[in-house]
Amino acid sequence: MSDVNSIFERLKLLAVQAGLPEVEQSTHYGTPALKVGGKAFVSVKNDETIVLAVPIDEKERLIEMAPDIYFQTDHYRGWPSLPVRIDEISDDELKMRLVAAWRFRAPKKLAATYQG
Repeated sequence: MSDVNSIFERLKLLAVQAGLPEVEQSTHYGTPALKVGGKAFVSVKNDETIVLAVPIDEKERLIEMAPDIYFQTDHYRGWPSLPVRIDEISDDELKMRLVAAWRFRAPKKLAATYQG
């Protein structure tokens, strides 16, 4: 089991490894978050869960693909946010999801410059 600080360190490290530009360390509703263009693309909900920004139409596909990793709660239903069990997701998968979340939230001009 992880703690919030070590989870946030993991997210920051993977964002750097992915070469994501203009990532800001911040908070989102009082929890640690990474933002781009002032918008959170990932936040640490607690010591078991992070929340990724994803298009609503991708949520069901991800949940069906890996229900042990991705899940839905009533709180996030209808919103472009997807809870993730942090201890179940590999670094490779998480990095891929961080890139997708960053692209989803980044200003269009910035997203167009990212070559990752």
